[in-house]
Amino acid sequence: QEQLVESGGGLVHPGGSLRLSCVVSGITFRGAGMTWYRQAPGKGREWIGFIGPSGTATRLLESVKGRFTISRDNSKNTLYLQMDNLKPEDTGVYYCKSQNAWGQGTQVTVSS
Repeated sequence: QEQLVESGGGLVHPGGSLRLSCVVSGITFRGAGMTWYRQAPGKGREWIGFIGPSGTATRLLESVKGRFTISRDNSKNTLYLQMDNLKPEDTGVYYCKSQNAWGQGTQVTVSS
């Protein structure tokens, strides 16, 4: 059974950093493209970015370019989202997604 488990969320001041992790099991992770989404309070789920199976191909939402980085470690079946220079508008629940499954989400709150 495919399972995705996010971690690393929390409360951070504006300008701070967090690194989210998503541990994947039940699929051949090294062959899977992976995606990050987020959902702000009262809003729909928003695509943040994608990383290809080898990690060499990435795409990011324009508003997070230069601040967020997606990476992966195929030896650890783990996807990462490094978030720097966080802003209050980055607040939300962050989800990782494979082709067929979603993680449970991890809360990120950016507030002074």
